[in-house]
Amino acid sequence: MEPQQFKKEYFIHVYETGPDGRINLHSLFNFMQDIASEHAGRLGFGRDDLMKKNHFWVLSRIFTEIYDWPAWGDTIIITTWPVGTDKMFALRNYEIYSPDRKLIASSVSSWLIIDRTTKRIQRPDEILSRYNSENNPAGSSVRISAKLAGSAESGKLSPPFNVKISDLDINLHTNNANYMKWVTDTYDLNFITNHRPYSAEINYLAESIFNDEIIIRTSPDQTDNNFYDHSVIRKNDGKELCRIRIQWKERIAKSN
Repeated sequence: MEPQQFKKEYFIHVYETGPDGRINLHSLFNFMQDIASEHAGRLGFGRDDLMKKNHFWVLSRIFTEIYDWPAWGDTIIITTWPVGTDKMFALRNYEIYSPDRKLIASSVSSWLIIDRTTKRIQRPDEILSRYNSENNPAGSSVRISAKLAGSAESGKLSPPFNVKISDLDINLHTNNANYMKWVTDTYDLNFITNHRPYSAEINYLAESIFNDEIIIRTSPDQTDNNFYDHSVIRKNDGKELCRIRIQWKERIAKSN
């Protein structure tokens, strides 16, 4: 099978950047979510196609390495392609480039198909299984996302906040990228000013809906203080909704 790749350009607007004028993490994740949705539709297994069977896609895991940070006014080119299945997961790769073909980021995502009525995981279609790495020469420079342990029980707790209307997607659940936004908002401004993420890994565990009260628990990795682990928790029942692990690197002044 020929690799089914899809490319799309994205212009970075000012509202998609952080205090340093560079693209922020949640905008980068929104771009990847957008192109995955469009490409799946073009291949015949998009949202509308799954809805005919009363199914929908859920992003379960994603791991991303970022090598350079484009700025406001830059254009990036995202390439994505399906790479088959791993048990119940459908896998999708991404590579992000500058217009001069410099690799900016690489990512691998794992998706599940869920029945809307029963909420049970469905086995991926045979068509998806045929997009496997043996038949697809376009591999990825990063690994598949692993199962994260989450933050330590002794981790620091954020002030509680509620899921807002602006957090919701078309399914009335919190948009995937907003979990990353919530987590990065818990950092101190001085830390954000002096560091940039090098990698980000997410495990989505359960959904959140409008007005859920949320807290975020954060702990540094005990063996490598460049990594921080986060657990996004629904306060009223203590349900862990999402685990996020971010690797930070100190900024080099001359590159800002």
